Amino acid sequence: MAIDILTILFLAVLLLAFGFTLTNGLHDASSVVATFISCGAATPVQAVSLAAVFELLGALFSGHAVANTITSIGKLPTDLHVLPVILAALLGAVIWNVVTWNFGLPSSSTHALVGGLVGAIWAAYGAGHIVWGWNELLAPPHQLSGFLKVVVSLLVSPLAGFIAGYGLQKISLVLLRRARFSTMNRKLKRFQWLMAALLAFGHGGNDSQKTIGLIGAVLVAAQMSPAGLPLWVRISVGLLMSAGMLSGGWRIMRTVGRGIYDVRPLHSLVSQVAAGGSVVIATMLGAPVSTTHVVVGSVTGVGGAEEYRMVNWRMGQDILIAWVVTIPAAALMASISYLFLHPILGG
Repeated sequence: MAIDILTILFLAVLLLAFGFTLTNGLHDASSVVATFISCGAATPVQAVSLAAVFELLGALFSGHAVANTITSIGKLPTDLHVLPVILAALLGAVIWNVVTWNFGLPSSSTHALVGGLVGAIWAAYGAGHIVWGWNELLAPPHQLSGFLKVVVSLLVSPLAGFIAGYGLQKISLVLLRRARFSTMNRKLKRFQWLMAALLAFGHGGNDSQKTIGLIGAVLVAAQMSPAGLPLWVRISVGLLMSAGMLSGGWRIMRTVGRGIYDVRPLHSLVSQVAAGGSVVIATMLGAPVSTTHVVVGSVTGVGGAEEYRMVNWRMGQDILIAWVVTIPAAALMASISYLFLHPILGG
């Protein structure tokens, strides 16, 4: 009977991990094509099809640096005792993703997953099993690691998107001050296809690794991955993230594409360059970031550079509140989930 329970638990963790990937697509992947569609550079079908291909390529060829960072948040067991912890973490993240998606808020799936992991590990083993990262930062060689590295990445990434978007938009306005916008817009829309592909690749590379890292931990615990991560995991995660984009991210697309600033072709291209470059660099550094954060930051920066009075700062406030609340809310939901599951699963 114990084997049957463990098998069911193992399958439940895998299914929920894939479910989280789907909700990730609802949230973050929808931000990838928001400005691309809203400025008229592509139809929704064209944009999503392009993004789906490069999301999958990003998942396949992104490496594992971000996955290592996510799994280093806590001291996870390397046997099957890890299953209820990861199950509870994913439950907390999925519940929060669904709640915020229902209200059309571009909350962060990354924040939700981090909060879920912290809450589940804390409930299972106590705060001492969370790698907060302060000791590693204060002692030589003074490196960012664990929870602190994740939090710093999440805080810096939207600021990087804002600064890049603001600066690039200012430069673009100077360089293109004599351009005829009717002619320029047609050319800019063509370049957006390339930049949308870059942003989708970056998102697929960064966000897929978060789920891949957890699935990898589960497969190692079950002794099912002795020779490295199976290719089917990366393919499945990439496809599900693309499916999430197709199945329900339209509310968040409207929020990012029109709710913050009235995006036109130049704004869209600049925000794509700023966000895509930021996400790709973060992935190379092993820094987990929220693509939604970076895109919203870049769109806000672009709008602020041209006409700050036309930026919907109220929308930004609502989004900021959702972001700040996400980690503790997902942590609380994950803790409750673990405390509920633990007696049922028999510890």
